[in-house]
Amino acid sequence: MKFKKIGQASLVLAGAFVAASLFTACNPVTIDFVYVSGSKADPGQVEVFEIDRVSGALSQIGSTVSSGGSKPVSMAISQLYHDVYVLNQTSNNLVNFYVNNDGLLEQKNSYSLASVGSSPVYVSTNNAATLLFVVSQYQPGCTTAIASASTCNGGALAVFPMNPDGTLGNPIQNGSLSYWPVGVNPTSVQSTPNWPVNSVTPTAAGTTGLRVFVTTNDPTAGLGYVYSFSSTPSGQLTAISGSPEYAGVKPSGMVVDPTSRFVYVTDFAQNEIIAYTIESNGLLLPLINGPFKTGNEPSAITIDPRGIYLYVTNELDNTVSAYEITLATGTPTAALNTTGAQSNSTATAPVSLVVDPGFGRYVITANLLDNSTSTFQINGSTGTLTPGLNGPYPSVAAPTAVVSIPRGNHAIQVNQP
Repeated sequence: MKFKKIGQASLVLAGAFVAASLFTACNPVTIDFVYVSGSKADPGQVEVFEIDRVSGALSQIGSTVSSGGSKPVSMAISQLYHDVYVLNQTSNNLVNFYVNNDGLLEQKNSYSLASVGSSPVYVSTNNAATLLFVVSQYQPGCTTAIASASTCNGGALAVFPMNPDGTLGNPIQNGSLSYWPVGVNPTSVQSTPNWPVNSVTPTAAGTTGLRVFVTTNDPTAGLGYVYSFSSTPSGQLTAISGSPEYAGVKPSGMVVDPTSRFVYVTDFAQNEIIAYTIESNGLLLPLINGPFKTGNEPSAITIDPRGIYLYVTNELDNTVSAYEITLATGTPTAALNTTGAQSNSTATAPVSLVVDPGFGRYVITANLLDNSTSTFQINGSTGTLTPGLNGPYPSVAAPTAVVSIPRGNHAIQVNQP
């Protein structure tokens, strides 16, 4: 009888252990919040997801929120992870959302962009969360851009100071202008982290060494370009002598590596990555062993937080390509998965992607024509990708951009089973 009681107790304990294990396995541990903008509805929409650390699965949280304007095309985050900025092209405005502790968004401010440009296409922030950049297809008051014209002859780059609470100040003045002219049809804007170029040792935030780059596409000439600027800590830009640099035929996406040594640009028309070294004077020098092949119609590019893996969405192929970066030279080499392939299938027309900033463990894409997102787990040793559990995941209609912020204290979460 005593033996039976002990056996029964053991069975109860074993059952409790199994139940606890199942509870842990079935209850996701959120490592990041993911934000996806959709352009089909008017006003546009922003949807919020949480991503599971173990499976990479996305789960919607809360309700979709208005983007605060029409046709959101790009999003950016404050590097302090307190704010999300949504760029609305048709309504020509930028909307600032505060990120609550639960990841949900609360609209703070809306900024008209009429004084700095027309038909905005891309927004980004600097690493110190002190400057925000917006590049627009047209200069203020213009609806066309002809390179040879005396006015309305290109795009416009605007710089806004960011306050500690995430709000924006008035645009930085460029003499009598509230913007910096760039070439026809700008497509993206990125900046280096706030430390001296060609140095891997960070200095205090706000010190000199910031470089700003804008890609453009001149369809008349059939050429793409990268314009280079130097910036003061306050955001006063100076065009770098010798700029712009050629960038294939139709540059689509751009990313700067975390050490501020290399820039990577995708060429939508020629299916390739063009890689550059950032020289000490801020000019870009193409790698002599490039360009590097992608899939068909590469639309966006990103890099993992460690700066060792590069990922590209191929819009026509419905795939993501993976690359490993040779740190000494910046050369990207195709990362082949176990089947011998470099590409990984998404849903239809991936146009934006991000690597989760919490652990750098997942790649997330926005799939424009499938109204969905896809996730992939990164192999930390090889950079290859494995699809997330049960993806793709339904999203807002016509998703155009995706960004992500880490959730909570990852020093704690990383030790969870």
